[in-house]
Amino acid sequence: MLIHPWDAPHDAHEWQQWLAAHDFGQLAVNGLPGEPPHVQPLHFAYEAGDGPNGRVITHLARPNPLWPALEANPVVLLSVVDDYVYVPGPWQAAPDTPPEHGTPTSFYAAVQLRCTAHLVDDPTEKADLLNRQVGHFQPEGGSARVAVGEAPYGRMLSGIRGLRLEVTDVRAKFKFGGKRTEEVQDRIAAALTTRGGPGDVAAREHLVRRRGAGA
Repeated sequence: MLIHPWDAPHDAHEWQQWLAAHDFGQLAVNGLPGEPPHVQPLHFAYEAGDGPNGRVITHLARPNPLWPALEANPVVLLSVVDDYVYVPGPWQAAPDTPPEHGTPTSFYAAVQLRCTAHLVDDPTEKADLLNRQVGHFQPEGGSARVAVGEAPYGRMLSGIRGLRLEVTDVRAKFKFGGKRTEEVQDRIAAALTTRGGPGDVAAREHLVRRRGAGA
């Protein structure tokens, strides 16, 4: 992923805060020899407090076909992309050029986590992992806790395998017109408000927030 200086996160807090609220991504696992990579969509919970880059916890069904490849090579990439919009060319035109000469582009936020995967098969550890993941997505409660040998979920533990992903490197990008002049950024922000399409509110918030923070 190409990251220009004006698209780079201001600090680790920026991408960590974004990732805490964007918890669905694609896990890429190298295939076995002669096979293509595996790409698994999944929900996950990012935990910032563990190690310099944090870690990710998730789980998958035991019959999932990626397990042999994961056991052969535990180095994986978790990719998360959201808040994306299409920006028409005229919005981006410099003030001294015709609108039709503006360059269309995409705005988006993306975080890629390079990780070392640790498989979790111990029933007690799997129960703890599941309870933490449910706690992230369902802080209001309402579901029984997972406990080994106890209803309603204890008997289901054998049907899954847990994953603890130790984050070893992070590449993050917030592409929201950071290299444009204030006049052009103002035009884009106003146009996003007027259009009001999917993702436009979030994209405008990124543009304004990053400019206010000195992007």
